[in-house]
Amino acid sequence: MIVNSLSMCYHNKLILAPMVRVGTLPMRLLALDYGADIVYCEELIDLKMLQCKRVVNEALSTVDFVAPDDRVVFRTCEREQSRVVFQMGGMGAALLSDPDKIEKILSTLVKGIQRPVTCKIRILPSLEDTLSLVKRIERTGIAAIAVHGRKREERPQHPVSCEAIKAVAETLSIPVIANGGSHDHIQGYLDIEDFRQATAASSVMVARAAMWNPSIFLKEGPRPLEEVMQKYIRYAVQYDNHYTNTKYCLCQMLREQLESPQGRLLHAAQSSQEICEAFGLGAFYEETTRELDARRAKLLARSPEEVEEPAEDTSGITKMAVKFDRRAYSPQITPKMCLLEWCRREKLAQPVYETVQRPLDRLFCSVVTVAEQKYQSTLWDKSKKLAEQAAAIVCLRSQGLPEGRLGEEGPSLHKRKWEAPDQDTGHPRAQEPVMPGELCKKPFLALASGKESPLEGW
Repeated sequence: MIVNSLSMCYHNKLILAPMVRVGTLPMRLLALDYGADIVYCEELIDLKMLQCKRVVNEALSTVDFVAPDDRVVFRTCEREQSRVVFQMGGMGAALLSDPDKIEKILSTLVKGIQRPVTCKIRILPSLEDTLSLVKRIERTGIAAIAVHGRKREERPQHPVSCEAIKAVAETLSIPVIANGGSHDHIQGYLDIEDFRQATAASSVMVARAAMWNPSIFLKEGPRPLEEVMQKYIRYAVQYDNHYTNTKYCLCQMLREQLESPQGRLLHAAQSSQEICEAFGLGAFYEETTRELDARRAKLLARSPEEVEEPAEDTSGITKMAVKFDRRAYSPQITPKMCLLEWCRREKLAQPVYETVQRPLDRLFCSVVTVAEQKYQSTLWDKSKKLAEQAAAIVCLRSQGLPEGRLGEEGPSLHKRKWEAPDQDTGHPRAQEPVMPGELCKKPFLALASGKESPLEGW
């Protein structure tokens, strides 16, 4: 786990524990608002992060780590800088069975990065083995260790071992963070301190009790759940959280109220807008999305010089303003299928699609190459597949070929021989073959600015 500050202290802290699907940006910000000192993100796999591209998202004022499939794996913002902990590693407690690997990973991180490193473990079957492991971990030079007081196979209904955590705290000189008290010990703010004292730990990490109501970190007591959920939704919309993740977290908060009228509306929601409407935030959703759209449009309207990227030479590309509307086409036929079949009949190489995505609004545009000629729709689409279909339509219409539309007469796909449009293809890139591995690799628009970002380290 890597922390974005060299000065982060782990003594007397209230900490939001790492939770799968829960510890995304909206929940972390909510916990900070309600009094948490440190927030952990959800557990992330190192391989996924290695595949990600770091993108400065100016529209949201965030730094995003985007996977090859365009999914945002991790999103952070300045509000949580120096207070967020990035967690990675094997799933669950997988590394507990390989202490040599634990030591190697932690030693490498401590020596190789300029950030404090912490470790989170579960207790082993015997206290002796647990103490032997934590001593070995401490010698790697980590800043703190979190101990979940249950064995690897135990579930929340099993009692947490305060005694085991206490033994670790009394053995080590580095801060120990107690975890696992939500079921038996922590129902309110005062219970957090009781759990800390029972374990002799430096700090307490709260998981499920905070998931159910993040305002548990407030000294004056928890806020009404309806208020907490509305605040969470506002963060989710403002930071463009995927609606399925928003819905999941809200369901965890509602718990036994899922069968209420509001719970049923949430269960039926299939978009962020429908979630907002279920909680009386329809007007907020409309206003916020308008603001975000206007911000994105303003950023997109900047000249290439303003975004520090030269204008691309698109000479030799045939363009039309078309979109693919599935309702206008036969159920079993698409423009891409028509174009592929035509190329086969004409004994041409199959079409090659180059697809790019604008990070600002996450829309796609595709260029299809057939017989060394390129075709592109000038309209951007919400998915890679739709953009490719639009590019195929441009090619087919340019050649007077059928594209599979409903009511379209079905002339033979062998209608006429290919005649490449009389356009200059002498541009050097026009002659370069496009390899499949190169598709959709680079964004259309670079978001990084020339100014130093406060989040540059992420």
